[in-house]
Amino acid sequence: MSIALPPGFAQWLSLREPADVAARSTDLVDAVRATLTGDGPYVVHDFGAGTGSLGRWLAPLLPGPQHWVLHDRDPDLLARACADMPDTAADGSAVTVRSEAGDLTRLTADDLAGTALVTASALLDMLTAEEVDRVVAACVGAGTRTLFLISVTGGVRLTPSDPLDDEVAEAFNAHQRRAVAGRHLLGPDAAEACTAAFARHGVPVRVQPSPWRLGPEHADLAEQWFTGWLDAAREQRPELTDRTTEYERRRREEARTGRLGVQVDHVDLLALCH
Repeated sequence: MSIALPPGFAQWLSLREPADVAARSTDLVDAVRATLTGDGPYVVHDFGAGTGSLGRWLAPLLPGPQHWVLHDRDPDLLARACADMPDTAADGSAVTVRSEAGDLTRLTADDLAGTALVTASALLDMLTAEEVDRVVAACVGAGTRTLFLISVTGGVRLTPSDPLDDEVAEAFNAHQRRAVAGRHLLGPDAAEACTAAFARHGVPVRVQPSPWRLGPEHADLAEQWFTGWLDAAREQRPELTDRTTEYERRRREEARTGRLGVQVDHVDLLALCH
């Protein structure tokens, strides 16, 4: 899998980090922690680690000692992620880290042997059905716990509402399902596809909602999210461009001044394959 990262991607990841932290399901983390009853060290593979947001949040919530393996296709992001990982687990034990650059969807059960947990945040929608099947097969084959967080479902609610909201949302979701270099992305269908893939292996999945709820304190994120959301919708349906000029001006002003409420629906998934 090779996709060019957009300019400013690292900055976008940093901007969204607090919203991701607020949205992720701590109930599912509690369920994982309850199954970690050995002495460790616990090996954790973080798929699509980006700047390391998930590791910074999750490592201090789990017992240790822990050894994290961060996967991403961008070596610069991985270097930043490794540098910013916490040093200690919930019980004060050491947390160590290394990185692996490359195509995480090509990892096999043998590559994940001895892994306590595979985790990822905001990744599944960027994969194809075939890639999700391979990732799930590797996790099931390795018998590892699997925690996939912040997977978009396509649901968006803006407050106050506007007649154009639903039309833009529909075009955006179609854009998320687009083909990129011959790869047909799952977009908002990814969580259901992942759950179905685990079911084919006889592994049940716990699902918890994890929506972003952006208010006045998230004005910068709300404006950048809205801009990217509308740009993608226009790319998918260019005829929207002229019709949404005033809509864009009004919505961005509402976002900048903290008057735009945004809910972006996600779900978190937990499969206990061990």
